[in-house]
Amino acid sequence: MKKFFGVTVIIVVFLIKPAVTAAQSKSLFNGKDLAGWHVDVPAMDTDKAAINPFIIRNGLLVSLGTPGGHLITDAVYQNFRLKVEYRFAGIPGNCGVLVFASTPRALYKMFPKSIEVQMQHGDAGDFWCIVEDIAVPDMEKRRGPKADWGITEGKGRRIKNLTDSSEKPVGEWNKMTIECVNNSIKVWVNGDLVNYGFNCTAGKGNIALQAEGSEVEFRKLELTPIKKIGDKEQ
Repeated sequence: MKKFFGVTVIIVVFLIKPAVTAAQSKSLFNGKDLAGWHVDVPAMDTDKAAINPFIIRNGLLVSLGTPGGHLITDAVYQNFRLKVEYRFAGIPGNCGVLVFASTPRALYKMFPKSIEVQMQHGDAGDFWCIVEDIAVPDMEKRRGPKADWGITEGKGRRIKNLTDSSEKPVGEWNKMTIECVNNSIKVWVNGDLVNYGFNCTAGKGNIALQAEGSEVEFRKLELTPIKKIGDKEQ
């Protein structure tokens, strides 16, 4: 008589949750003061009556528009996503977010060396080359004749965005997302992809906001480290 011995094998599976380190987002302003930023406004060098055009008001960071100049981060950044929420509170006009900023007053003794992501009403998402350069698809269509291209005074520095219909009406809040990784920059406005550039001559630098004629309110300036540019807005 054969005896069969049943062997029960108990398999214990340990589910080990992998360690995931989430990218740490941070706000670039604290809602109270301009800690972490410095102001570069040429008129304030010599005109004692000139005021700082960058203020905190009701928890918002405000560019009053005049006198012209820039609010620049103390820190240098690379490989990041910057989420910006802004609006023209009254009369629409001009402003911009500058990335990869470095040498101050490199253009017209006013603008720091950088790539500007345009916020001017009706043109949000344009690139302006400010003593730095960047390439985009359909370059001649969007920048004009190649013979006119340049990165200094009087040259073809504007690269038009892909759509001028992405902005909200004046007084409403716009959302702009700027991703910068290595030498590439991608921009969305209110969910629409409005620009993508590559082969930039810079890959890191300060971030700056402009005072350029119109009052602009900012309620969000959130920076997140990233490793690659996304296919869609995050």
